[in-house]
Amino acid sequence: MGPKAKKSGSKKKKVTKAERLKLLQEEEERRLKEEEEARLKYEKEEMERLEIQRIEKEKWNRLEAKDLERRNEELEELYLLERCFPEAEKLKQETRMLSQWKHYIQCDGSPDPAIAQEMNTFISLWKEKTNETFEEVIEKSKVVLNLIEKLKFILLETPPCDLQDKNIIQYQESILQLQELLHLKFNVATEILLRQASTLADLDSGNMEKVIKDENVTLYVWANLKKNPRHRSVRFSETQIGFEIPRILATSDIAVRLLHTHYDHVSALHPVSTPSKEHASSVTELVKDDVENVEKAICKEVEEESKQQEKQSHLIQEEKLKVEEEQDDTEVKMSSAEEESEAIKCELEMKVLSETVSAGKHWRTDGISNVSYKPNERLVTFSLDTFGPVTLIQDAHINMPYQSWELRPLDVNKVLLTVTTVFTEIQIQIKENLCMLSSVKLKDKKHISLLEGTWMTPIPFIIALKEAGLNIFPTRYSHFYVVINNKVPLVEVKAYRQMALLSSTFAFGWSKWNLLCNSTKVVFKVREHLPEECTENPNWALLMFSGDRAQRLKIKEESEAFSEALKEETEFHSTLYHMVRDFASKEAMEKVRSSNCQFVNSVCHMLLSTRLLSYS
Repeated sequence: MGPKAKKSGSKKKKVTKAERLKLLQEEEERRLKEEEEARLKYEKEEMERLEIQRIEKEKWNRLEAKDLERRNEELEELYLLERCFPEAEKLKQETRMLSQWKHYIQCDGSPDPAIAQEMNTFISLWKEKTNETFEEVIEKSKVVLNLIEKLKFILLETPPCDLQDKNIIQYQESILQLQELLHLKFNVATEILLRQASTLADLDSGNMEKVIKDENVTLYVWANLKKNPRHRSVRFSETQIGFEIPRILATSDIAVRLLHTHYDHVSALHPVSTPSKEHASSVTELVKDDVENVEKAICKEVEEESKQQEKQSHLIQEEKLKVEEEQDDTEVKMSSAEEESEAIKCELEMKVLSETVSAGKHWRTDGISNVSYKPNERLVTFSLDTFGPVTLIQDAHINMPYQSWELRPLDVNKVLLTVTTVFTEIQIQIKENLCMLSSVKLKDKKHISLLEGTWMTPIPFIIALKEAGLNIFPTRYSHFYVVINNKVPLVEVKAYRQMALLSSTFAFGWSKWNLLCNSTKVVFKVREHLPEECTENPNWALLMFSGDRAQRLKIKEESEAFSEALKEETEFHSTLYHMVRDFASKEAMEKVRSSNCQFVNSVCHMLLSTRLLSYS
């Protein structure tokens, strides 16, 4: 019974053909039903999506139509606000005329640098004067350097429409003649000084040692009168300047001059180019289709700023130390303190100019060895294979691209511009037509600068920062050396002008999304600045601007992905001014309308000079 029962229990029930067919039909019906449900669901979702797109497109079209309808009105209002720029230019022109008048009534004997006849007379009379002592040449050099500075400022500050090509050539030639004549006078005065070597001999060593120091020039002269082979090391008294010479020179008739200047007396004058006709025409083409007067004014501004940026390139390098001697194939070991230097030690290179490069072609690094730097003493020591000019040179683009930036109001017609680079954080205050270096931090440590607290007009201020090694001012060729987020120039100019108009009340800041939008648009943060608000967690709005349209973005700075979606309950506007007016207070907009024209122009000049939107 047991085995037989087990066998019958394991027997399977047979499924008939009809039942199998029924199961397959049921399965097929379920599949078709599921597919139908999925299709209906997809169609419903697609219809909903298309409906949403239709609604969004209709909303977008309505906003575009509304923006187009009021475009002329908004541009006319912007044009009225931008009248501050020609007003500021008029004030600058009056200042230049007043300066010429003051020079005329001073009657101090110095020539007017803008008048070629006076400059030629000044240069000719000084050429004819002979037997000048080094002290007399130094005193005269103050007048010469002042004239060179004035000529450079004329080239930089005069608008293109007021500066003819013949004037540019005239000013360049005057600068070059003054530079060459000053250098010649120093050489002749040094020769006259060496003729008195025996009367200036040191009591201990018996050799001539002479130091003449001035605010612009320091002269160190040593003449080997005793030819004592044991006196190979020389250090000028009460200084950290000295050198060592080989034994063969210690027994020779030689003299060494160290001419330490606080201006560039080695590099040849770089020619200032006139505005390129091709550049001017290309800028004109950009706005040919726009009929509004404001856009034509902006076109002119692009051309003017481009020219000024070109002029500002290749200016004075940091301090230079010149070593001259007639002997060749010698090794000189020298040490020098970097007095009042603003340069960062990790970014400096020692470079020497050989005789074959003296015509002004380029600097070279070979021939220098045993370079060391003592940070605490600020002392540089190095060895030279031959005598020649030596300079400390900094990479002009070491501070580019910037890591971030912020423009924040401080008071009525006063703002603080903060530019953060890899090595430094530079803070610049701007008020009326003046700029001041507020603070410098090197790798989060406060750095004392001689420029701090000194108010200057924008162009001299920019030159001073460059000379101090704080170069945050790109030139027309900087994009060849720096990886940048290049934006269309006309879009940049419009953005900077309108940001400057709003800067007395609104703060602007860097946004990471500016890197992701295309070159025809810029993205930045903006907020109304309230004196009592907490600055730790400010409520920023993200704006995107294309030059012709401004919109507030839905995304935030902390969002995970970039999107050009419009923020809810906001509209398009043709200008930044009208965009921020939608969420700003009446008091803020009133401050904007009453901003000082020189202040707005200075802020715009600094924004155009730093090009924050392309170089961050």
